[in-house]
Amino acid sequence: MLLLTRRVLSLALALGFSMSFPVGPNTQDLAAEEVEQAKKIDVWIGTSARKPSKGIYHCLLETGTGKLSEPKLAAEMSGPGFLALHPDQHHLYAVGKLHGVPSVVAYRIVNDGKESALQLDNALPIGDGTAAHVAVDPTGQMVLTAQYGGGSVAAFSLKPDGSLNSATDLIKHEGGSRAVPGRQDASHAHWVGFSPDNRFAFVPDLGLDKVVIYKIDPQNAKLTLHGYGEVPAGGGPRHMKFHPNGRIIYVLNELALSVTVFDYDSDKGTMIARQTIPTIAPELLQKELFKSASEIRVHPSGKFVYSANRGHDTITVFRVDQASGELSVIEVEPVRGATPRNFNLDPSGRWLLAAGQDSHTLASFAVNTDTGELTYNRSNVTAPSAICVLFQHE
Repeated sequence: MLLLTRRVLSLALALGFSMSFPVGPNTQDLAAEEVEQAKKIDVWIGTSARKPSKGIYHCLLETGTGKLSEPKLAAEMSGPGFLALHPDQHHLYAVGKLHGVPSVVAYRIVNDGKESALQLDNALPIGDGTAAHVAVDPTGQMVLTAQYGGGSVAAFSLKPDGSLNSATDLIKHEGGSRAVPGRQDASHAHWVGFSPDNRFAFVPDLGLDKVVIYKIDPQNAKLTLHGYGEVPAGGGPRHMKFHPNGRIIYVLNELALSVTVFDYDSDKGTMIARQTIPTIAPELLQKELFKSASEIRVHPSGKFVYSANRGHDTITVFRVDQASGELSVIEVEPVRGATPRNFNLDPSGRWLLAAGQDSHTLASFAVNTDTGELTYNRSNVTAPSAICVLFQHE
């Protein structure tokens, strides 16, 4: 229909007819829709060390339809569980084992005009076991890793070309809350990230029931202990995210399957708990042999928060009160897979991809940007032992 419209207009103009009437109301919309449906963005998939995974995988998300291409192996590596992108979007960092050594690994993203691929730049040993998470500061000067088993956070400086320079810091967390025996007898640093203004770094520690706050020196890639944010005893903080306004922090508690909402003071670098809300009603978990919260994301609009529930194998959708930042449950959506250790929202906030670690799947969901609700898109591809979903921005 669009092609026919264009041909009619071209013929009329060629014959000298005046085209003073407006173009049909749907022509521009259809053209925009064509462009949107043709647009594809890169998706990088981190995996566990379990077979059949062989390393980091890559696929494409079609932004008009939410359809996924079949993932392909992009780089061989043992258990590249979590991935991070440099601010320039041309370098990717992974944590896992390279040649049997627990390392942080730097890759260069290359594209031949048809397909994106990874080229190994270099790697550095972490020095305290395998990391559970990795992050790059917003200025692209330093990388941080969190070691669950070692109970530590490590820092690495970056060269201007995006490759790793040197290991600069390794700080061990001490103690454990012991609120949940066997899980909190020692420190378990689980995630690391930066404040929007790049003054502080945050490390949720499942064993301590605290988020450890560090003041950072990006130029020298150094950390200085600054303070703590505390969740309810036995919560087991795992991952956290900032609201787009920079004044609210959402911490996902793995053991309690709850979210703690914090007020954040960016001047002081302090976080004070305001609300803790379950991700799943306790009665719905009574028959589960395994239950554990895994990932949390904030919608780009700031109107919704999403969290994943392993065992129950669902994603909980929360509405954000725009005045207080507090949460209320909208819905609980099955992930169409097993063990959703990770999921992510695409940059537009229109699509959510859920990784099923035990089902070896990556499933696509449409996001209703007015209500926050999820609709399964019926695009479900094979992603071996997927545990991290990372979108490459344009």
